[in-house]
Amino acid sequence: MVGQGFMDLALAEAQEAAERGEVPVGAVLVLNGEVIARAGNRTRELNDITAHAEILVIRQASQTLTRERLTGADLYVTLEPCTMCATAISFARLRRLYFAAEDEKGGAVTNGVRFFAQPTCHHAPDVYSGLAASDAMALLKDFFAARRDR
Repeated sequence: MVGQGFMDLALAEAQEAAERGEVPVGAVLVLNGEVIARAGNRTRELNDITAHAEILVIRQASQTLTRERLTGADLYVTLEPCTMCATAISFARLRRLYFAAEDEKGGAVTNGVRFFAQPTCHHAPDVYSGLAASDAMALLKDFFAARRDR
Protein backbone atom coordinates (compact mmCIF):
# COMPACT_ATOMS: atom_id res chain seq x y z
CA MET A 1 0.00 0.00 0.00
CA VAL A 2 1.22 3.51 -0.77
CA GLY A 3 0.24 7.08 0.05
CA GLN A 4 -3.19 7.18 -1.55
CA GLY A 5 -4.09 3.83 0.00
CA PHE A 6 -3.17 5.06 3.48
CA MET A 7 -5.17 8.24 2.94
CA ASP A 8 -8.12 6.10 1.82
CA LEU A 9 -7.92 4.32 5.19
CA ALA A 10 -7.90 7.71 6.94
CA LEU A 11 -10.95 8.74 4.91
CA ALA A 12 -12.72 5.54 5.99
CA GLU A 13 -11.95 6.44 9.63
CA ALA A 14 -13.35 9.93 9.00
CA GLN A 15 -16.54 8.44 7.55
CA GLU A 16 -16.94 6.21 10.61
CA ALA A 17 -16.43 9.25 12.84
CA ALA A 18 -19.21 11.07 10.97
CA GLU A 19 -21.51 8.09 11.46
CA ARG A 20 -20.86 8.36 15.22
CA GLY A 21 -21.77 12.07 15.12
CA GLU A 22 -18.15 13.19 15.41
CA VAL A 23 -16.51 15.77 13.17
CA PRO A 24 -15.27 13.57 10.32
CA VAL A 25 -11.52 13.52 10.69
CA GLY A 26 -9.56 10.31 10.35
CA ALA A 27 -5.90 9.44 10.80
CA VAL A 28 -3.58 6.53 10.07
CA LEU A 29 -0.04 6.13 11.42
CA VAL A 30 2.37 4.10 9.31
CA LEU A 31 5.83 2.74 10.11
CA ASN A 32 7.93 0.88 7.54
CA GLY A 33 4.93 0.59 5.24
CA GLU A 34 2.75 -1.02 7.91
CA VAL A 35 -0.32 0.53 9.55
CA ILE A 36 0.43 0.78 13.26
CA ALA A 37 -2.68 2.71 14.32
CA ARG A 38 -5.86 4.17 12.84
CA ALA A 39 -8.63 6.24 14.37
CA GLY A 40 -11.28 8.86 13.82
CA ASN A 41 -12.27 11.72 16.08
CA ARG A 42 -13.89 10.62 19.36
CA THR A 43 -14.18 13.87 21.32
CA ARG A 44 -17.94 13.55 21.89
CA GLU A 45 -17.94 9.82 22.53
CA LEU A 46 -15.16 10.05 25.10
CA ASN A 47 -16.10 13.50 26.43
CA ASP A 48 -12.46 14.39 25.81
CA ILE A 49 -11.57 17.46 23.79
CA THR A 50 -8.09 15.98 23.20
CA ALA A 51 -9.50 12.87 21.47
CA HIS A 52 -8.66 14.13 17.99
CA ALA A 53 -7.82 11.43 15.44
CA GLU A 54 -4.15 12.45 15.37
CA ILE A 55 -3.76 12.25 19.15
CA LEU A 56 -5.52 8.89 19.27
CA VAL A 57 -3.24 7.31 16.67
CA ILE A 58 -0.12 8.71 18.33
CA ARG A 59 -1.29 7.24 21.65
CA GLN A 60 -2.12 3.87 20.06
CA ALA A 61 1.18 3.67 18.20
CA SER A 62 3.17 4.61 21.31
CA GLN A 63 1.44 1.83 23.25
CA THR A 64 1.90 -0.71 20.45
CA LEU A 65 5.57 0.12 19.95
CA THR A 66 6.17 0.76 23.69
CA ARG A 67 7.96 4.01 23.08
CA GLU A 68 7.12 7.69 23.27
CA ARG A 69 9.04 8.75 20.17
CA LEU A 70 7.76 7.51 16.83
CA THR A 71 10.81 8.37 14.75
CA GLY A 72 10.46 7.17 11.18
CA ALA A 73 6.65 7.03 11.28
CA ASP A 74 4.34 8.81 8.86
CA LEU A 75 0.92 10.25 9.67
CA TYR A 76 -1.93 10.47 7.18
CA VAL A 77 -4.81 12.68 8.29
CA THR A 78 -7.84 14.00 6.45
CA LEU A 79 -7.68 17.57 7.80
CA GLU A 80 -4.81 19.94 8.53
CA PRO A 81 -3.85 19.42 12.20
CA CYS A 82 -4.67 22.01 14.83
CA THR A 83 -2.03 23.48 17.14
CA MET A 84 -2.52 20.76 19.77
CA CYS A 85 -2.08 17.99 17.21
CA ALA A 86 0.84 19.71 15.47
CA THR A 87 2.59 19.93 18.83
CA ALA A 88 2.00 16.23 19.49
CA ILE A 89 3.30 15.40 16.00
CA SER A 90 6.45 17.38 16.75
CA PHE A 91 6.98 15.83 20.19
CA ALA A 92 6.41 12.32 18.77
CA ARG A 93 9.13 13.07 16.19
CA LEU A 94 7.04 11.86 13.25
CA ARG A 95 8.96 11.74 10.00
CA ARG A 96 6.25 12.85 7.59
CA LEU A 97 2.81 14.40 7.78
CA TYR A 98 0.38 13.96 4.91
CA PHE A 99 -2.89 15.84 5.22
CA ALA A 100 -5.79 16.09 2.81
CA ALA A 101 -7.77 19.29 3.31
CA GLU A 102 -6.52 22.59 4.62
CA ASP A 103 -8.27 24.10 7.62
CA GLU A 104 -8.18 27.87 7.22
CA LYS A 105 -9.85 28.45 10.59
CA GLY A 106 -8.31 25.84 12.89
CA GLY A 107 -5.27 24.52 11.06
CA ALA A 108 -1.79 25.15 12.41
CA VAL A 109 0.49 23.76 9.70
CA THR A 110 0.00 25.84 6.54
CA ASN A 111 -2.57 28.14 8.16
CA GLY A 112 -2.85 29.86 11.52
CA VAL A 113 0.24 29.70 13.72
CA ARG A 114 2.21 27.53 11.26
CA PHE A 115 3.61 25.64 14.21
CA PHE A 116 6.39 23.77 12.41
CA ALA A 117 7.88 27.06 11.17
CA GLN A 118 8.17 28.53 14.68
CA PRO A 119 11.62 28.77 16.29
CA THR A 120 10.22 27.07 19.40
CA CYS A 121 9.25 23.94 17.45
CA HIS A 122 11.59 21.10 18.46
CA HIS A 123 11.01 18.91 15.40
CA ALA A 124 9.25 19.55 12.11
CA PRO A 125 8.16 16.63 9.92
CA ASP A 126 8.21 16.79 6.17
CA VAL A 127 4.73 18.04 5.24
CA TYR A 128 2.69 17.08 2.19
CA SER A 129 -0.80 18.48 1.68
CA GLY A 130 -3.64 18.01 -0.76
CA LEU A 131 -3.73 14.21 -1.02
CA ALA A 132 -7.47 13.42 -1.48
CA ALA A 133 -8.34 16.97 -0.44
CA SER A 134 -11.60 17.09 -2.42
CA ASP A 135 -12.84 13.84 -0.83
CA ALA A 136 -12.02 15.08 2.67
CA MET A 137 -13.65 18.47 2.05
CA ALA A 138 -16.79 16.85 0.64
CA LEU A 139 -17.09 14.67 3.74
CA LEU A 140 -16.73 17.70 6.03
CA LYS A 141 -19.14 19.86 4.01
CA ASP A 142 -21.78 17.12 3.89
CA PHE A 143 -21.44 16.53 7.63
CA PHE A 144 -21.91 20.18 8.56
CA ALA A 145 -24.67 20.75 5.98
CA ALA A 146 -26.63 17.87 7.50
CA ARG A 147 -26.14 19.39 10.96
CA ARG A 148 -27.49 22.78 9.78
CA ASP A 149 -30.55 21.15 8.18
CA ARG A 150 -31.70 19.66 11.48
